Amino acid sequence: MLSNIGIPGLVIVLVIALIIFGPSKLPEIGRAFGRTLSEFKSATKGLVNDTEKEEENENKAALRAVKKEG
Repeated sequence: MLSNIGIPGLVIVLVIALIIFGPSKLPEIGRAFGRTLSEFKSATKGLVNDTEKEEENENKAALRAVKKEG
């Protein structure tokens, strides 16, 4: 969705944001958005790492079970 905006659309969005929020609030909003995005990325990375660890533990348990049977 965002890849279809392009440079002119991005400029229009920034101008509208500048008109609505004003030049003093825009840097604060940008910092808040950046912090939120970084928190989201770290949380997503944590979920992926947890899932990979669970899969690895399940694979180890399955290998132990196969070794005991054999």
